[in-house]
Amino acid sequence: MIKDFLNEETIRQWLGQYRALGPLPGILLPMLEAVIPILPLFLFVAGNAAAYGFWYGSLLSWLGASLGALIVFIVVRRLARQRFMRVVTKHAKIEKTLRWIERHGFGMVFLLLCFPFTPSALINVVAGLSNMSIRSFVLAVLLGKMVMISIVSFIGHDVFALIHQPLQMVLILVAIVLLWGAGKLIEVKLNQRPRKHRTEDQMR
Repeated sequence: MIKDFLNEETIRQWLGQYRALGPLPGILLPMLEAVIPILPLFLFVAGNAAAYGFWYGSLLSWLGASLGALIVFIVVRRLARQRFMRVVTKHAKIEKTLRWIERHGFGMVFLLLCFPFTPSALINVVAGLSNMSIRSFVLAVLLGKMVMISIVSFIGHDVFALIHQPLQMVLILVAIVLLWGAGKLIEVKLNQRPRKHRTEDQMR
């Protein structure tokens, strides 16, 4: 029953209906993910590439994800920084991420945003709390999201090839697992408190 429901004709109809709505959904869905992190950004980006084509779909996803990240950053920086800083001291994970970004700035934010399974919503919030300049954040987001979205769009732009070529589907699944693993590895690294800074805190 599921096989009949998820056949090529049905998927083509879904993509056609989605594409008929115009570019707005292709921008809004990735943008909403920055505000509601439980939403599946990977599926939104892959879906945009399948519906609109690799280049146009990537552009829409890039615009939406970048705008969403910038909105979260500005809201936190301009409107809620003091309130959020009270929360930071109560959550070790957020505090550690803040320290990483404070120390490494542009390079760290760029690297984190290159992977589709890193906690991008947390990164946007913590960057807003940090002393990172808006210019550096915007540049890191534009470049990092471009890399991430290009990878995911390449995976999702030809969904029908996955149906007809099982080997390609296996390779795609392997790539997804590797990206997920890389994102989790970076997240674990963020949660590890560097020995140097741990020693400094003990000396204070």
